[in-house]
Amino acid sequence: MRVTGPVRHLALVLGDQLDPQAGALTSLDPARDALLMLEVAEESTHVASHKQRIALFLSAMRHFAMERVRDGYRVHYVPLDEPRNTQTLGGELKRVIQALNPAALRCTFPGEWRVKREIEAAAQQAEVPLVLWPDGHFLTTTEDFARWMAGRKQPVMEHFYRAQRRALGILMGPSGDPTGGQWNFDRQNRQSFQRRPIAAAPYAPRPDAVTREVLALVEGRFPKNPGLLQSFRWPVTRAQALRGLDDFIQNRLPEFGAYQDAMWAGEPFLYHSLLSSALNLKLLNPRECVAAALGALESGAAPLESVEGFVRQIIGWREFIRGIYWHSGPEYAARNALDQHGRLPAFYWSGRTEMACLRESIGQVLETGYGHHIQRLMVTGNFALIAGVHPRVISDWYLAMYVDAVDWVTLPNTLGMVMHADGGLVGTKPYAASGRYIQRMSNYCASCRYKPGNRTGSDACPFTTFYWDFLIRNRRRFGRNHRMSVIVQQVNRIPADEQAAILSAAQERRAALGVLVETDGG
Repeated sequence: MRVTGPVRHLALVLGDQLDPQAGALTSLDPARDALLMLEVAEESTHVASHKQRIALFLSAMRHFAMERVRDGYRVHYVPLDEPRNTQTLGGELKRVIQALNPAALRCTFPGEWRVKREIEAAAQQAEVPLVLWPDGHFLTTTEDFARWMAGRKQPVMEHFYRAQRRALGILMGPSGDPTGGQWNFDRQNRQSFQRRPIAAAPYAPRPDAVTREVLALVEGRFPKNPGLLQSFRWPVTRAQALRGLDDFIQNRLPEFGAYQDAMWAGEPFLYHSLLSSALNLKLLNPRECVAAALGALESGAAPLESVEGFVRQIIGWREFIRGIYWHSGPEYAARNALDQHGRLPAFYWSGRTEMACLRESIGQVLETGYGHHIQRLMVTGNFALIAGVHPRVISDWYLAMYVDAVDWVTLPNTLGMVMHADGGLVGTKPYAASGRYIQRMSNYCASCRYKPGNRTGSDACPFTTFYWDFLIRNRRRFGRNHRMSVIVQQVNRIPADEQAAILSAAQERRAALGVLVETDGG
């Protein structure tokens, strides 16, 4: 697809903006204006992206472009294997602007500081006016979030979520009280499996000719990138995304609430929605996801606990994280409040480790590009936190490895929530845990050689060793956190010789794993 002839407005459509109703596409004249879509290797190599993540973006972009052509739009599409492709966003923008000479460039507000800067720089160098349109996909504008943040020393997601419920009129009674008399059902929604779960297999669209061509392109172009392509299963069109939403509401939402934190070996999807990639590419709108869940509640097809848990993720956590990203500025990425500098162990790229929980969680990411929120927070993330890995290193791994990863989502979730590197802006306490937590919420430990109850010794669970080491190293800092006071008191009661043994065991583990922490917090 290539545009010739004069162009008035050139509308750049990024890979995570695949919404035909996006702001930058409104009021376009198909006869005089054009859409621009660019495939560039830079977006797959600035972090070593999972092959399925690359394939998802490229296939969804190609399908979107074809649909817009069928709608009558002119689309200038630069594929990855175009011989003249400079393989950078800025380079391609300048090249296409020079060729088409548009009167103006327009784009829906990007989802990443890096991309925003690159677009602005290219437009300035090409001397073409740039108009950034607000992203109407979200329920909260950046201005809304800034007003909510004003005067707050500590932004708490629960407070934001309740404000969202009131403002949007979602799950609210006529008297202004939350439906069911509770704002959340966390106590009911933290169950673990007592036996192997029987969850309906999620909808998995069969790759069509376009997707198969992309899969071959990615395998040939990025053979050394992590991940496997054989199990690619993600929606790449709006029609497929809508079918995935319907499948979740009908078949897994009823059990989602109770078991949203549970894990089970060999069961990567369980009762989760698998909608985050479609949402983050804008193939789905959050409003329709919430409406579908509320419809299931009204019809009696799903219980309040499950519906509230799902709605919380959409209108609460997702909007809160985006607000934090844009409110904090590009400097947020450099935060390292716990002063951690360790390297990421090599098994994060291979899955080869004796720790069963990490072998399982990373193995499924390599195979599918997916892991649910507790695997991310309390297994792969928790280990990086307590082992002392540098927050930006693990943040880049999350951006690279998950199919739903875009910077506004990944950075605050990882650097803030997982690594507590923003000093408590996203999470009021570090989400650190020993092997006991993983044993309680999964069956991973049953097949592991390590013992989650042991802090030292050859069979001690590395999670448990690192957990107590992490608390010992940071007890002065955490002693000022009211949510950590009880556990810090427990640390202080550990005899000095046992504390020394834990610190020594942790350092030996770091050396063996190649983490090599250079500076510990105090």
